[in-house]
Amino acid sequence: MELLEAIRRRRTTNGPFLPDPVSAEHQRLLVEVAGRAPSQLNSQPWRFVLVEARETIDAIARISGESMTEAMGSGTFFERYKRWFRFSAEEMEQERSGMLFDRMPAPLRPFTSQVFTRRGQRVINALRVPQTLGEENRKLVAGSPLLMGVMLDRSEYRPGELSSFYSLFSMGAAMENVWLTTTELGLGIQFVSFPMEVPGAWERVTALLGVPADLELMAVYRIGYVPPEQRRPAIDWSSSQRKLVSQYVFRERCDTPQTGWDTAPEAAGRRS
Repeated sequence: MELLEAIRRRRTTNGPFLPDPVSAEHQRLLVEVAGRAPSQLNSQPWRFVLVEARETIDAIARISGESMTEAMGSGTFFERYKRWFRFSAEEMEQERSGMLFDRMPAPLRPFTSQVFTRRGQRVINALRVPQTLGEENRKLVAGSPLLMGVMLDRSEYRPGELSSFYSLFSMGAAMENVWLTTTELGLGIQFVSFPMEVPGAWERVTALLGVPADLELMAVYRIGYVPPEQRRPAIDWSSSQRKLVSQYVFRERCDTPQTGWDTAPEAAGRRS
């Protein structure tokens, strides 16, 4: 696959993976491309842990599902990220960012405009939406043949110091290499983020992975082969829209938008 094609096809996989284990060769390629990323002074601050043990994946899946239920049920998730939620194609076209919830169960559709109100939260909880989403999340993570934990060396990752920025920048570059390579290999990838949303949950994941004191666990991703045809879950979103170039690129000074480059078609696909 050409690099530009991989960049344009890169997506987050919200659905299930095939049960097939990720081959050793593909695992090796993923960590190789991660290690090829740039880093300040060639410090290479990243570390990775690959997890295939079923009991560990199941335990992390339970933590993830429970965390999603708690974050959704308490309203903290909606409150934290409401600026990125879209409930109409018109709003998505206007903002050209965020996530369009274009698939919702019929009982929920009348309440989408009230999702960020107390009444809307009560309705969502009464319909047990947080529990449903949490269980779906648990199943997704549990059905993953491979988890990848991403860590940073604490001697470089020192919050408040410049080296911390450098190490985070390097980690982002390493994971983008991984993400693009999954696209080429027919794999899908998704950030297992909900344990980070609930106090105490991330520490439980850290303990399960045996992360030593000199490393900081920054992220966990689920990885697996993507089915040729994937049925969308009951509650799903699309996020193929991207801002026009003139909305995020400037010429010479930051008060002069770049013009003339806004004619590129939307990237194919739905995911962020």
